[in-house]
Amino acid sequence: MAIKTATFIDPFDSAEQRSGAGTFGMWLFIVVVAMIFVSAILGYLVVRFDRPPGQEWMPDGTPPLPPALLLSTLLLAGSSATMQSAVNAARMNHFARVRHAMGATLALAILFLVVQCLAWIELWHARATIDTGLYAWTFYVLTGLHALHVLGGLPPMLVVFRRSLHDGYTASDHGGLVRCAMYWHALDVIWLALYVTLWLGS
Repeated sequence: MAIKTATFIDPFDSAEQRSGAGTFGMWLFIVVVAMIFVSAILGYLVVRFDRPPGQEWMPDGTPPLPPALLLSTLLLAGSSATMQSAVNAARMNHFARVRHAMGATLALAILFLVVQCLAWIELWHARATIDTGLYAWTFYVLTGLHALHVLGGLPPMLVVFRRSLHDGYTASDHGGLVRCAMYWHALDVIWLALYVTLWLGS
C-alpha cells in the first residue's frame, strides 16, 4: 500500500516502483527531446534541398564544417562511455570507480562545450555568420540547440557526481545515476545524427 506520513503521501508501494516510474518518466522526456531534434533535422533537410532557384547553399568562400566538430564528437562519445562505466560500477558496488567515472564524464562534457565554442568561433572568424546564408544559420541553430540540452544536463550530472563522492549509489539504489546516463546517451545519439546531417549537407 502507499506510504503515508503527516506531510507526505507516497503513491508507490516500494522503492522499486518509485524508481521504475522515474525511469518511465525519463523515457517519455527523451522521446520529447528526440521529437524536437527530428523536427529540427527535417527542417534542415527542407531548407537544404528545397531552396528558391538561384539561391546558393554555400556562397563562394564559405568554409566547410570546422574540424573541431570531429573532436567534440569524440569527446561526447567518450563521455557516454565513462557514464556507462559509472552505471556498471554502481551495479557492482565499486564506489571509487563510480566517482572516477563520473568525474571523467563531467570533465568530458565541459570539454565538449568548450570545443563547440571553438568551432563556432572558427566559423565566425571565417565570416560565416548567421546573416551570410542559410548554411551558416542552420549550423548555428542545430549545434546551438544541442549545446543547450547539454547545458541542461550539467546540473543533474553535478548532483549525481556530488552524491557519488559520498558513495551514494549502490547495487540496490542507483536509479538516479541510470536516469542521468539515459539522458546523456540520448544526447550522444542525437549529436551523431546532427553531425552526420551537417556533414552530408555541407
